[in-house]
Amino acid sequence: MRHETQSSSNLSLKRAIPAVFAYIALAAAVAFPAHSARPGARPVPAWEGRTLEGKPLVLGDLIGRRFVLAFITPGPDAEGLGSALRAIQDERSEFNFEIVGILAPGSGAEGRRWVEKHEYSFPVATDQPGGLAARLRLGGQPAAAMVVDAEGYVVAGQSLAAPGDDAAELVEGALRDMLRLPKAELAGTPTLGDYPAAPAFEAPPLEGGDPVTLESLRGKPLVLIFFLHTCPHCHDALGDLRDVLAGLPEASRPALYGVSMAARTAEVRAQLAELDLDFFPVLIDPKNEIREAYGATRGVPVIYFIDKEGRIRWRTDGWRSERDPILARMRLAILAGEKPPLLLHSTGYSGDEFCGTCHESQQATWQLTSHAGAFETLVRHGADSNEECVGCHVVGFGQKGGYALAKPDVQLEGVGCETCHGRGGPHLSPDHAKGGYEATCTGCHDPKHSLGFEYAAFLPKVSHAANTHLLALPEAEKRKLLADRRSIRAPLLPTEIDYVGSGACRECHASEYETWSAQPHANAHATLDAAGKADTSDCLGCHTTGYDRGGFPARGAPSEHPDLVGVGCESCHGPGANHIAPGATRRGTILSLGDKCDSCVILQICGSCHDDANDPGFEFEVQDKIDLQRHGTIEAGTGKPLVADPAKP
Repeated sequence: MRHETQSSSNLSLKRAIPAVFAYIALAAAVAFPAHSARPGARPVPAWEGRTLEGKPLVLGDLIGRRFVLAFITPGPDAEGLGSALRAIQDERSEFNFEIVGILAPGSGAEGRRWVEKHEYSFPVATDQPGGLAARLRLGGQPAAAMVVDAEGYVVAGQSLAAPGDDAAELVEGALRDMLRLPKAELAGTPTLGDYPAAPAFEAPPLEGGDPVTLESLRGKPLVLIFFLHTCPHCHDALGDLRDVLAGLPEASRPALYGVSMAARTAEVRAQLAELDLDFFPVLIDPKNEIREAYGATRGVPVIYFIDKEGRIRWRTDGWRSERDPILARMRLAILAGEKPPLLLHSTGYSGDEFCGTCHESQQATWQLTSHAGAFETLVRHGADSNEECVGCHVVGFGQKGGYALAKPDVQLEGVGCETCHGRGGPHLSPDHAKGGYEATCTGCHDPKHSLGFEYAAFLPKVSHAANTHLLALPEAEKRKLLADRRSIRAPLLPTEIDYVGSGACRECHASEYETWSAQPHANAHATLDAAGKADTSDCLGCHTTGYDRGGFPARGAPSEHPDLVGVGCESCHGPGANHIAPGATRRGTILSLGDKCDSCVILQICGSCHDDANDPGFEFEVQDKIDLQRHGTIEAGTGKPLVADPAKP
């Protein structure tokens, strides 16, 4: 995994999995320089092979797009990975990744049967002795996966040997974590401002006696921890929870109950006693019914903080010793009805979890904004190690205790609370944004990266106060709203100015016109003719210039408007009537794109037509598509001429 602090949340000890996803150590003998931004990352070795269909497969050809190397030795131990790969393979286009299967040497006919059985649609090749797996020192792992970023550096790796009926779900969860793919919400997870009711249960105590039910515990706050008696992260969590609970008033102190992952009562009892952790009642879940009801199926420990009304307020997966004990102190105080201690990072940034512990509704409205998923867009576009991009998609970039490429902190990913409110918010930065938030917003939403940004219009989309009413919506409507807000915006071009046609641009921009005229955009209307859709209004909007917006009319023959047929200059740069008017000021009357960010700005314009319905995957190929027809005189994003003028010093 990319972050060490995540490891405990991926430790799963299901009955059929004796080994838990260990880190894969990359070969020190692979003598390549480390990733400039991430010192621990190493380039994937050069490797060539042939797919089972006989096609050449060169890893170097995949650079520019992130991909997964899946190493498989066909057999029971690889079954979890085999099924998990099939489950995610159809998401490759939507989330911009590829999968490459590497069968163990000598797999032969068994390997072919494996691929046919799992119905893989991605390329699969057979490794050779001393080949790719050996160079990465996988040590004979029967199932393993590595994620390679767009620059060709291995940024994550895990052994995923997991036999058993439930292995596929477990391994799929690990792959989704590594690739940052959406995961199904686990039962009992508070989300978007909703606090689900804790599922009812009835379970026998470890020490014997009458079964314990959730109903019998109602009326008092409850901490429910799913643990394994041999898990060191569980030991840490239990010890920390014991210490925190001891500091709360006994009358309001939340109760702590454990659910043992193992039904071997004698072993559980002996281990807890040996570690001096036998201070709390333990329940047995022999049929895994409670685990399933609570969604505690992917790792240990899993901890639920349940209020006295029986609602799940927080869920913690894994245990990060540097953060979770502090968060637990704040959360348990709130459950106990006490004033929570203000435990913010004294010299660095705390992250959204700390802010959201006290400011729950504000965090819930933030989750409904694009800010919350800002870092995920970088991951999918292969820009999560690009300094120019990362700074506006994380918290505290370049600041002491803030996000750093050399040591990324998942808790500071996204445009979080402290991005807008300062380090520690008003508690530690009382003077931050005293004059308003506009300067803070425009620090990232500048003309180069955020076309058409208007502070007054955009503020309601992220304002906590303006979005509080949305928390009352059903969950399905909240998710739809979030998807709509994160979708590509419509073109931000003027609507009240007339279009004049590409011919009017030719006199001053001859070379640009020549480049454009040789590209598919110029002949876009011809594709409608060929498809018999030349008069289809739903198609004309994307195959003509300014359709029904002062340009190509809703009714009219192409021969009557030859300069507006096809996707012309003004489709991307805006209507030109003001630009070519006698005595007009040229600068500022047309949209120049040469000094804009391709991914941020140009994608907004292109995306209204090149959307998922009409051109799936375009958003991940925009750079290549633009490079094919680049015709400006300014290098994108720099303001510098593409070719230096020899007449100038």
